[in-house]
Amino acid sequence: MMCSDKNSIQKNIEQINQQIRTAEQQYGRNSNSVQLLAVSKTKPITALEEAITAGQKCFGENYVQEGVEKIQHFSQHYTQSDLEWHFIGPIQSNKTRLIAENFDWVHSVDREKIAQRLNDQRPDGKPLQVLIQVNTSGENSKSGTDREQVFALAQLINDLPNLTLRGLMSIPENVSDHASQLAAFQQLAELKQALQSHYPQIDTLSMGMSGDMPAAIEAGSTMVRIGTAIFGARDYPQAT
Repeated sequence: MMCSDKNSIQKNIEQINQQIRTAEQQYGRNSNSVQLLAVSKTKPITALEEAITAGQKCFGENYVQEGVEKIQHFSQHYTQSDLEWHFIGPIQSNKTRLIAENFDWVHSVDREKIAQRLNDQRPDGKPLQVLIQVNTSGENSKSGTDREQVFALAQLINDLPNLTLRGLMSIPENVSDHASQLAAFQQLAELKQALQSHYPQIDTLSMGMSGDMPAAIEAGSTMVRIGTAIFGARDYPQAT
């Protein structure tokens, strides 16, 4: 589903949204039930401005300091207040305050210590929307909690006043065939369904990227994280 880098960001977003709508119809999903999260890590302000002009409102960032700088820029220079910022990268304990104070969503909570710090450091008012990252593939190189620990972590998050538990996120093993992709995503969908019986506010499955988006939508994804297919290849600075 990769879009050509020669296309404009606006054209790429239009094409991806059309692919999402087509997949929704193909797999019997409700229309507009899958949201596009534009993964804008390493991309300059000008690229995000082009995406915003194309109607994109939700952006995902992996690097804390870079994301905060973008959030602060748009809060100062963008007259609309409807942009939504998602932190989707691994969380270090010394970065939780910046995340808690600046982002709207966090996709990558995977342990109780991080959840507690985000709660304690979140300013009063609007709760931080939280997804639990689950390591469905069991790969040591992947962040995420074990399936067996999900319910205990969900209970903690649900009890914290400055956090709202919204669902689950995963980055499954990188496989190319649709059937294997689907099987991995279905594991997370089943886990979400089990959690919903205890926490009815859960409504979000963040899963699916450029190479496996159709399988994710078939399995029940409500939010796909797309970067390169929108913005082109990335330049990776040293993570901060």
